[in-house]
Amino acid sequence: MADARTPHFHARFDKALGAYLGLAIGDALGATVEFMRPREILLAYGTHRDIVGGGWLKLARGQVTDDTTMSLALGDALLQGGAGGIARLRDQADEALVRCIGEAYVAWWRSGPVDCGNTCRRGILRFLHQGSLSGPPNDGDGGNGAAMRNLPAVLATLGDRAAFERLSLAQARLTHHHPLSDAATLGLGRLLRGLLAGDDHAALCHRIDQWVAEEPTFRHTPYRGRATAYVVDTVQTVLHFVSEHDDFEDAVVATVNLGDDADTTGALVGMLAGARCGAARLPWRWLSRLQPDTVRAITDQTSGLLALADQLAHPVTG
Repeated sequence: MADARTPHFHARFDKALGAYLGLAIGDALGATVEFMRPREILLAYGTHRDIVGGGWLKLARGQVTDDTTMSLALGDALLQGGAGGIARLRDQADEALVRCIGEAYVAWWRSGPVDCGNTCRRGILRFLHQGSLSGPPNDGDGGNGAAMRNLPAVLATLGDRAAFERLSLAQARLTHHHPLSDAATLGLGRLLRGLLAGDDHAALCHRIDQWVAEEPTFRHTPYRGRATAYVVDTVQTVLHFVSEHDDFEDAVVATVNLGDDADTTGALVGMLAGARCGAARLPWRWLSRLQPDTVRAITDQTSGLLALADQLAHPVTG
């Protein structure tokens, strides 16, 4: 007899994979126009809507940047640490998992990624040389580097809010220790959790309204049109475009054509919009342009992280 839960599992996987692949699509599309201004983009591309590589990083077609590769590094560390590591971190019984995450970030940095933000680099080197799991609170840590890579922490802790919050902040503070970075990492993660649980566009917009009522710094109406790496600008951009457009392609195209930190804003909008529509409805012309190794790694990791979430929610006792 078929498991009655199977349709739910399939739907959850479709949404989770849509979020992860959506992040990679937004990253690859936005990287081409990162640090450009809207008028420059218009003159160079008209409306930029094709994954072609290039940009200041001189990427190959379909290549992703640190938004995706740091997410994959975090996901690998979570799979290595297992559900037990997440549970011990949640219960504040052990921080071995955070050290595992730090080591994964070091390995990522040593691999020679195409890009690494200054705050991420500083935190990784601090961990490498001092073993520090968190720097002191720092006004210079208000960038978007922690929020951009948190998707695996969300997937691995579905069904366990305490574990989600503890893990999200722990991975974030390895490189970023700032209240706005914390708020953005948790807030975007909560929006993603809602979408993975079945929120439609109207429910997403309602959650956004509730969030900005609690955190007015992130209020995005009227939208100021700033899409820099400062986490407030990033969050306002993401909230504006994901709420203005209920279609995946429309949301991502509008976001990246604003330029500035377009790989990260594109990735985060792609993550939320991808979770909303699911992997099966992502544009094939973009999916087919992503590098196959990236798609394979994301697909395999999504399955593993959801299995972790199930183990965390239903631990086996001896």
